[in-house]
Amino acid sequence: MAAVDITTHPGHLARRLQQAHYLLWNTMVSEEITSPQFAVLNALVAEPGLDQRTVGERVGLDRSTIAEVVSRLGRRGLLDKVRDARDGRRFLLRPTEDGLRTHRRLTVRTARMNQVFLAPLSAEEQSQFLDLIRRVADAAEGLRNPAEPLVPHG
Repeated sequence: MAAVDITTHPGHLARRLQQAHYLLWNTMVSEEITSPQFAVLNALVAEPGLDQRTVGERVGLDRSTIAEVVSRLGRRGLLDKVRDARDGRRFLLRPTEDGLRTHRRLTVRTARMNQVFLAPLSAEEQSQFLDLIRRVADAAEGLRNPAEPLVPHG
């Protein structure tokens, strides 16, 4: 069987894109705070007091990953866990003052990094690119939850 052209494989391209993002993130944003950690912090800045499961759903992280991210952010003093007064089994998450400062600093850096990351595209192409990868990512969420059938987009 002949070799295939993997440059036509979306998974291969997604991996290359992720590698480029990881490199830019580490050089332009932070070597300490990862992109998923920033996403969690960002979600909690937008909606302080969410529980861990809900934060994970908001940013697209599975249960074990969100648990590890929350643990790391807590150890760094960037978020607090407070027992839910209405349901003692749940913990609600809030960014600390240090977490808010870190979020502000990284938000500026992230905006610059995104400009560099998307620089090969025109403004219209950037918008279209983000729309397309968002649609694919949203549909891929259905692969984790097979109860919801995937419907191909015409």
